[in-house]
Amino acid sequence: MKNTSFMALACAIALASPASGQEMDHAHMDHGQMNHATEHDMPMPQQVAPQPAAGSGTSRLPASEGGMGGLHLKAADWMVMAHGFVSAQYTDHSGPRGDDKLYATSMAMLTGTRETGWGRIQLKSMMSLEPLMKAEGYPNLMATGETAGGVPLVDRQHPHDLFMELAARVDVDLGGGSLFVYGGPVAEPALGPSAFMHRGSARYNPEPPITHHWFDSTHITYGVVTAGYSARVWQIEASAFRGAEPDEDRWDIETPRLDSWSVRATLTPSSNWAIQASYGEITEPEATHPGEDEHRFTASAHYDDGKGLSAMAAFSAKNRVPGRTLTAWLAEVNWDIDRTNTVFGRFENVANDELFPDHDSPLHEAAFRVSKLQAGYARRIALDPFELAVGGSVNVYDVPGALDTAYGKRPWGYTLFARFSLGR
Repeated sequence: MKNTSFMALACAIALASPASGQEMDHAHMDHGQMNHATEHDMPMPQQVAPQPAAGSGTSRLPASEGGMGGLHLKAADWMVMAHGFVSAQYTDHSGPRGDDKLYATSMAMLTGTRETGWGRIQLKSMMSLEPLMKAEGYPNLMATGETAGGVPLVDRQHPHDLFMELAARVDVDLGGGSLFVYGGPVAEPALGPSAFMHRGSARYNPEPPITHHWFDSTHITYGVVTAGYSARVWQIEASAFRGAEPDEDRWDIETPRLDSWSVRATLTPSSNWAIQASYGEITEPEATHPGEDEHRFTASAHYDDGKGLSAMAAFSAKNRVPGRTLTAWLAEVNWDIDRTNTVFGRFENVANDELFPDHDSPLHEAAFRVSKLQAGYARRIALDPFELAVGGSVNVYDVPGALDTAYGKRPWGYTLFARFSLGR
């Protein structure tokens, strides 16, 4: 999970014609002398469909999701938006591989937007203080990806880098939409749905998905150039980017390189839906698999009713080259029942071949399909422009019998959290 401590500073700030009640004698009217520019002929105010909400990088979310809020300030010709949170968690998981830990995650965003006569300029930044955490991160049963001390991380989530995004986007208006270019030394390519901490369906969930490295692990990438065309109903884009995931030095900016590519198409047929499909060919993404590339396909549908209910369903196929294809399914939901109460949940099913990194293990590189079901509750307290959310979640896991010795017959876990945010 890419989270961050800190907050930020920042971005934004119909006519009805009167109808006459008089009756008219049309049989005796001189229509040649009439001015037919009546209220029926006057141009009516147009209902402009809302633009899709921005997710992480250049990804889209349903317009009814409305973005993350935060502070919006005017600075000369720029609108500045600041958003962020810091969250304290205590997690405990059962079984031989279970662990417990008290830790903090965080994120701070600062975005500047300038409207011009020909389009729009955006400067985007996002940072985290998670590098203060030890390299092995925090417990996340069944999760894999990246390393600590050169050792593959298993059943843990690594901390995220100080610099999560340092990028810019330029849109040039054209034909009812815009041509755009996005990128920077730290950015996100056009691959997968919006990163989990930016989508409403995971807004209060304190745990990163165990399928993170199938769907949105590229959301911190050192070196990205994306070009595309954006209209209200659809967007198509392509990226060149560095395939290698971030290394263990979480404080620096790594050397950008454009050795991988991806394409993504997104359909937003109404203000309630965002549907994307994407494909990428990634050069040696994982240090634990040297010489192995990855071809990744993802598809997702995100729904938001504009009244507090947000949900997403997604599929990913990760094809190791050379190697096998590993698939993952994800469904998650967040429901703001009222102004103070939220329930959320997530279901994941994934084929993972990294659960036994020890080359001496007879199960090394064996693929196991595991499932995780999570349900949680958050109590929200408005402290405008801030918000405090406190709550917790419970997880249960379904694992093949071959994993009973490593994980126990019925592994489970829970997480308690307190999240202080600027905006939601």
